Amino acid sequence: MGMDGDAATIFGNKRVGLALSGGGARGFAHLGVLQALEELGIEPSIVAGVSAGSIVAVMKASGMKAADIAQAFGEMSMGDFAEIAIPKNGFMKLTKLKEFLKKRIAATRIEELPLKAVVCATDFDNCRPVAFEQGPIGDCVTASCSIPIVFQPVKIGGTTYVDGGVLRNLPAWAIRDKCDVLVGVNVSPMPGTKYRNTLLDIASRSYDIMSRGNAREDIALCDIAIQPHGISELNVFNIKPKNKIIKSGYDEAMAVMKDFVKQTDNNANNRE
Repeated sequence: MGMDGDAATIFGNKRVGLALSGGGARGFAHLGVLQALEELGIEPSIVAGVSAGSIVAVMKASGMKAADIAQAFGEMSMGDFAEIAIPKNGFMKLTKLKEFLKKRIAATRIEELPLKAVVCATDFDNCRPVAFEQGPIGDCVTASCSIPIVFQPVKIGGTTYVDGGVLRNLPAWAIRDKCDVLVGVNVSPMPGTKYRNTLLDIASRSYDIMSRGNAREDIALCDIAIQPHGISELNVFNIKPKNKIIKSGYDEAMAVMKDFVKQTDNNANNRE
């Protein structure tokens, strides 16, 4: 590992929570973080996700490793998850995403997953963040991913839901009291200056600005915050640079964990 201490030993029997933010295609950075944690011998006891983070969360909770999840996406494009809809309340619908998850996850409901998972979305009717600890995986995840205007909202039990990033893009709030050590992964950095004057770019940039701002409160709740560098200029709908994004998550997670282990070792030595 190249670390002074052993991360797995430091975490010991503590309950580790993992909160994964939204961020569209930049969510592939979550896989790099998962890969790093696997190599360090750190296994979360609960994982929560928003939008792209919710997809990774339920796949992780189903028992898949980081490499398995990356392989499942293969050479897919955004068109493999969404299809054009009659533009009444959104230009696209995420029915293909539900099919993708159904093929790869044996469980059909969140509470049936082997690892405790929480999927967060925004209750559009009552203007509040919600944390699904049970319910149909496909509906809850597509609700969590439904960026307003771009994707159609999702109705569950008569209530309309949209992307969790509208109010709380990093779901630390949903599991802070359910773990001893909370690791937060924010893949929605402040967007760069480059963007095209198109409807989708304006919508995605607006989402980026909004979600980055509302993540600050939840970053403060985390014991360890991982925020991958070099992905701010990447378009949230472009899956092609998947490997580059995964590597950014891996490199940042290793760097942050190395600092955490070193600081923990130093604190322990100072107490002796």
